[in-house]
Amino acid sequence: MLEAAGLKKTFSRPGKIVAALDGVTLKLAGGEFVVVRGPSGSGKTTLLLTLGGLLAPDSGRIDIAGRNPYELSNEARAAFRAGTVGFVFQQFHLVPYLSVRDNVLCPALAAPADGLDKRADELIERFNLAPRRTHLPAELSTGEKQRVALARALLNSPKLLLADEPTGNLDEANERVVLETFKSFTAAGGAVLMVTHSRHWEDHADRALYLEAGRLR
Repeated sequence: MLEAAGLKKTFSRPGKIVAALDGVTLKLAGGEFVVVRGPSGSGKTTLLLTLGGLLAPDSGRIDIAGRNPYELSNEARAAFRAGTVGFVFQQFHLVPYLSVRDNVLCPALAAPADGLDKRADELIERFNLAPRRTHLPAELSTGEKQRVALARALLNSPKLLLADEPTGNLDEANERVVLETFKSFTAAGGAVLMVTHSRHWEDHADRALYLEAGRLR
């Protein structure tokens, strides 16, 4: 489902060059839930953005379901990403002036398909968001925002879910919602890669990797 080889990414800082990714190689199969753990500043978010087609590496190769997103035009890459990859961000990144339903439908802008209105409504029901359907993000609790973000990530039935500390701000009940979502997603053949600083998630994953100073082990 996902294969990355020799990924390198550096950033310039005053007086130094920081290697966020330093030769990362990774494979992820369909049906697999993999956790990448590491301290703050270890390169976890950079890894996720690079793997998901949002941040081009300086060198190395990425294949998602057999395609390298960085060989596509910007428009084609956006459509491929919206239809193949679901992102679950720690800070949710909901559009503040859109309703819950319109936020869930956002991926349809890049990858329109038949039946997405119906699927959005089904996901809103599934995540118990129906009473909040017309509400703006500012009117939602933290747990509700995370459920909206999950529904949005699943709208286009992606093959790969990438999650960045998705439960860092959640209580135990909403953390279970995230875990159950990941488990059902992988049971249906999808792949989940989650980055976190917490050991807790290693108990639920098929594999646990460790990232530090841009190197994966």
